[in-house]
Amino acid sequence: MSDLDTIVATSTPSGKSALAVVRVDGPLAPSIIQSAFGRKNSLIIKQATTGIWRDLKNEPVDQVVALLWANGKSFTGSDSLEITCHGNPLIIRRLIEDCMARGCRMAEPGEFTRRAFLAGKIDLTQAEAVADLIHASSERALSSARRMLAGEMGKLVAGWTDRLLQALAILEAHIDFPEEDIGAENPQGPLILLGNIASELYGYAASSKHDSVIRNGLKLVVVGSPNAGKSSLVNVLSGTQRALVSDEPGTTRDFLEAPIAGLPLAVTAIDTAGLRDGGSVLEKAGMVRSLEQAESAHFIILVVDASLPPPALPDSLLVLLNPEKTLVVKNKSDLPEHPDFKNFLPHYIKIKTCLLDGRDAENLRSRLGDILVSRQLAPGAEDLIVSVRHAEALKHAAEALTEAIRHLSAPVHTELAATRCREALDSLGEVVGRIDNERMLDKLFASFCIGK
Repeated sequence: MSDLDTIVATSTPSGKSALAVVRVDGPLAPSIIQSAFGRKNSLIIKQATTGIWRDLKNEPVDQVVALLWANGKSFTGSDSLEITCHGNPLIIRRLIEDCMARGCRMAEPGEFTRRAFLAGKIDLTQAEAVADLIHASSERALSSARRMLAGEMGKLVAGWTDRLLQALAILEAHIDFPEEDIGAENPQGPLILLGNIASELYGYAASSKHDSVIRNGLKLVVVGSPNAGKSSLVNVLSGTQRALVSDEPGTTRDFLEAPIAGLPLAVTAIDTAGLRDGGSVLEKAGMVRSLEQAESAHFIILVVDASLPPPALPDSLLVLLNPEKTLVVKNKSDLPEHPDFKNFLPHYIKIKTCLLDGRDAENLRSRLGDILVSRQLAPGAEDLIVSVRHAEALKHAAEALTEAIRHLSAPVHTELAATRCREALDSLGEVVGRIDNERMLDKLFASFCIGK
């Protein structure tokens, strides 16, 4: 792999489509399009040009739109060419083969973005955000990726770095020039500054607990007695008739999944078999699976028929219920509520609803979203979610600063404190990519798709 190579790849999904985009990046890009269009002069930079692409045998390949970016002005920092052609896989293949015949090689996964990072066009957090933006499965994931791509994390790291350098300059002045008239050493100034930075770093590192939720979504399991309305709840939340609804107890024998519509976060609802004493062998097997699903859930919705006496929940379910991660839905609110429900699970959040015709669907989704955020199971819209990689580096920096603070407390060891501050600076550099670690970069960009 060399930045001097000219690379080519398609940047749109495989298969037939109205249009497709082929990217060429490297020093040969201007001459390739000039030759393919049969022009004496090069294309005007950043001006879309329509022409017939002809291969080296002068055979027409397709009518395309070409956009040329000059060295230093493109996404990658190199001469770059974007070719929009018709989305027939045969045309795409011929275009790429012709580019390779003219001196290109196939791009490796993530190589365009890697070039942008190595050219200093983006930092490492922005490079990672490119992949996150492509694979985002919810509005909240999109928002988080956009903020990273806009450089929000890089700006935070720059701010922490500047403040840390300020504290380090004070410490090193007393180390390097003890004989100079710079005043008596007073560690209180650096102590306060380092303490504030460490606190902020710990706070952002803690937000990585939402990283998996942002990427993969939440697993929400719906449990309860037969005929309480579990399947109706899943249908209402998903906006589909995914689950069969019947008055016959034990209709749901196995669990089924359905994505919940209308939430900013990707949430999958899992309808489970009703929990009760007795039942057939098959129904009992379904109950065992219900408990297995509840055990691995991020959140549980317990559906009860509020018009009947409260159900006697099995101990195997009660041990899985947690007031912080459970919502009790008191269904059939169109009927009088049974008086015994006043003392049922008193410390749990409860919502009254009628799932008969979906009239409460929007209110239920809205309340559910608010509960997930308030219980810190889902991030709020204002939260900047850091990845596990970011969190590890931020936490290491915070721990180094905590050690520096300890060395500045009596007895004062300024040299050791300065060493820990430099360690923290190195860790902050890892977040945005100010490091020389080829293996780490190879692993990171290998997860990108080809053409990105």
